[in-house]
Amino acid sequence: MTVWFTADTHFGHAGARTLYRRPFPTTAEMDAAMAARWNEVVGPGDTVWHLGDFALRMTPEAAGALLDGLHGRKHLVTGNNDPPAIAALPGWASVQAYAELELDDVRLVLCHYAFRTWNGMAKGALNLHGHSHGRLRPLPRQVDVGVDVWDFRPVTLATLRTAVAPRRAARMVRGGTDHPD
Repeated sequence: MTVWFTADTHFGHAGARTLYRRPFPTTAEMDAAMAARWNEVVGPGDTVWHLGDFALRMTPEAAGALLDGLHGRKHLVTGNNDPPAIAALPGWASVQAYAELELDDVRLVLCHYAFRTWNGMAKGALNLHGHSHGRLRPLPRQVDVGVDVWDFRPVTLATLRTAVAPRRAARMVRGGTDHPD
């Protein structure tokens, strides 16, 4: 079983294509591409931690059908764009605003929002977050796991620890340090 992390899919959100410069001609194509990329890497027996902003402007029925079609046992760490109807979908294994876990001997602090400080920071804990869509310059041991940073797909801890996010360099060149929302 592999554990994956992602955030800020914004399924159904037409504005995400322009706000975050997503390279999809339509919202339907964006949703289909992200679902396909999710299912390309995540297996049915894997676990996915979605760190908020799963879907906007979708009916609960449509969001539930989408969630059911995504591989893995899915946990939601709620974001500012996760209304009660999304958080209540039966496809979530758990729903919470904050989580801490240990994976591969690494302590992880999970929240939709990036922290200035976090529990275990001085002892090597990593803060995984979303919300900033790759526009926030991270602190050491802090990683934006959002789809806008990781080629619109979930990412593993091993990748987070060893790779430079493919889109982070481009965002830093543009000077993107502003906060969305």
